[in-house]
Amino acid sequence: MRPSKRAPDALRPVSLERAVARYAEGSCFVKFGNTHVLCTASLEEKPPSWLRGQGRGWVTAEYSMLPRATLERTRRESTSGKPSGRTQEIQRLIGRSLRAVVDLQVLGERQITIDCDVIQADGGTRTASITGAWVALHDCLAWMKTRDMIKANPLKDHIAAVSCGIYKGTPVLDLDYAEDSEADTDANFVLTGAGGIVEIQGTAEKTPFSEAELLQLLALAKTGCARLVDLQKTAVA
Repeated sequence: MRPSKRAPDALRPVSLERAVARYAEGSCFVKFGNTHVLCTASLEEKPPSWLRGQGRGWVTAEYSMLPRATLERTRRESTSGKPSGRTQEIQRLIGRSLRAVVDLQVLGERQITIDCDVIQADGGTRTASITGAWVALHDCLAWMKTRDMIKANPLKDHIAAVSCGIYKGTPVLDLDYAEDSEADTDANFVLTGAGGIVEIQGTAEKTPFSEAELLQLLALAKTGCARLVDLQKTAVA
């Protein structure tokens, strides 16, 4: 039995609330159970310096966790002078995931920065961030389209992410912290709306996992991401 009493293939309750930040071109407050992340999309009318003159834009991301998002207070990374290795890895993952479904040529010489701020953490903050970031990005691009800043929609597909793992010998979907901290295997899957794989991060925390178990986790992830894409479609309809 899972600590949350969920079935092995059940997501936590998920919600995607749009237009929650007054000044951002796009925003989404995403909840995966007790993991809550505020995602905002900010437009700059210029690309990064290394992209100037190439006729294409860029989508990037920043990620942070509020000091009391967890059971005990964590120090703000700004006070240490630089983001941790974990933070850098997560924000690069979010950026890569979003760029996989954006036509950067259509975007033009502009940059969109997605800020993902974890308000409350209970496992799966990176996967919740990616799923909510897509909604914020969608709304930013819609904002641009209504102002004739772009002629076509640069967004090619949905992108969603979910964690899966092997908990007490059973493959399960969407781990919360209680499962994540005790899982034999922990993996994150980033998939497009069409089912394409953008990234898989998998780690054996205790016993190495088999190819068959990896395929079981992938099947769970496909089911979970399909549900998340349906929720995205409903949210932006």
